[in-house]
Amino acid sequence: MPDALAALETEVRQQLAYLDYPAHAWVPSHGEGVLDVAILGAGQTGLATAFGLQRQKVENVAIFDRAPQGGTGVWTTFARMRTLRTPKHVNGPDLGVPALTPRAFFTARDGDDAWNRLHKIGREDWQRYLDWYQRVLALPVRHGHDLQAIGQDADGLLLLRFATPRGDTMVRARRLVLATGMDGSGAWLMPAPFDRLPAERVLHTAQAIDFAALRGKRLIVVGAGASAFDNLAVALEEGVSHATMLVRRRRMPRVNPFRWMEQAGYLGQYHALPDLLKWRFTRHIFELNQPPPQESWNRVADDPRFNLVMGAPASGVRMVGDEVEVETPRGSFRADAVVLGTGFTFDFGLRPELAPFARQIRLWRDAFTPPQGEESALCGVSPYLSDDFSFQEKQLGAAPALPRIHCMTYAATLSMGLSGASISGMKYGVPRLVDGICRALWREDAEAHLSALRAFDLAELTSDIPAELLQDAAE
Repeated sequence: MPDALAALETEVRQQLAYLDYPAHAWVPSHGEGVLDVAILGAGQTGLATAFGLQRQKVENVAIFDRAPQGGTGVWTTFARMRTLRTPKHVNGPDLGVPALTPRAFFTARDGDDAWNRLHKIGREDWQRYLDWYQRVLALPVRHGHDLQAIGQDADGLLLLRFATPRGDTMVRARRLVLATGMDGSGAWLMPAPFDRLPAERVLHTAQAIDFAALRGKRLIVVGAGASAFDNLAVALEEGVSHATMLVRRRRMPRVNPFRWMEQAGYLGQYHALPDLLKWRFTRHIFELNQPPPQESWNRVADDPRFNLVMGAPASGVRMVGDEVEVETPRGSFRADAVVLGTGFTFDFGLRPELAPFARQIRLWRDAFTPPQGEESALCGVSPYLSDDFSFQEKQLGAAPALPRIHCMTYAATLSMGLSGASISGMKYGVPRLVDGICRALWREDAEAHLSALRAFDLAELTSDIPAELLQDAAE
């Protein structure tokens, strides 16, 4: 329905015009080429953050993404589910503009009946929505920029060094938003026994995988999360001869806490809780973990090539001839290759751009001591963020760049109750981030704004005042 989409784009512009108050920019320049905000990552969170700042008239903003122009996002690369895991009615990137909602886009493209029949939005369709969103809002994305290092000049400006196809380039910015997804505060986890295998024999669900090359071979999948099931399903669909899933837990999780979290109370107000309650909420969520969606289970459950082994953590891994052997309490298993669905870890030292600051980032274990018996390693290494998602220094003054960096990755979950990687939380998280950035920019320039007020001389009353109405100033 190209005509309907064109009409929707006209409606987007009309609605934005209706909402355009106040209408003028307010952030003073800090020098030629200096950005007010640099955003790292052109996925859904980076795009929505730029739009949110645009609506607040913070206009000197750029989004940097390492993918080349025309490159695809995560939804068409390592995301291997057929549909999103969130309900189709989710709002987020639209930031309250009806014509920008996913429903408005899909209804204009496919029609009301198709939307009503739709169970969940397809992952590739979600990427098409994001591409349309970027285009219709003319968001400023700079492709082919891979952040290598973060520095700071004498004026407090962040110095961002990017590798590009044309060589390194330096960008100055007042604020930096890390919208780098699930692994943006660490790395995908490669458990110790598996890091000794030949690289071609051990794969991770987060990397590019040539599934066609696995055709006719035996596969072991480690882990039982949604990504593990989705990768296993693709492998079966591509023709592996047999696939065994080894699961550490004795029972498969069935309850998804993220469905409970999708409420205005939690998403909107969690951030205001005292630390102890934040810890208890998030510790429970981390420990409960997510089950695979029913759709992911259904893709593999009836396949005779699929074997599920519960209570089987890997206790040893080795090559036996040309085979990978994984030892578990349930026995040893052999295959031609292993795919790891073992998640990720929070470790800022593993991020090249953050490694120089890693030891100075204040973590929850530095700020909070849980009651005995309520410890959590993952909670402990989560960053202890300010209310605008910015890092705090462990030692005041040791790394002054940190409070200028805003962490919109999955690591924000404990501090803020939601993450930049979550579609469900964007409706609440992005406005809070944008408000915090605007507050910081305003405070930094408060003296300049005061001077501008004192110098303001635009007369609103322009009529001549009759002399008989004027009193002598000396009276």
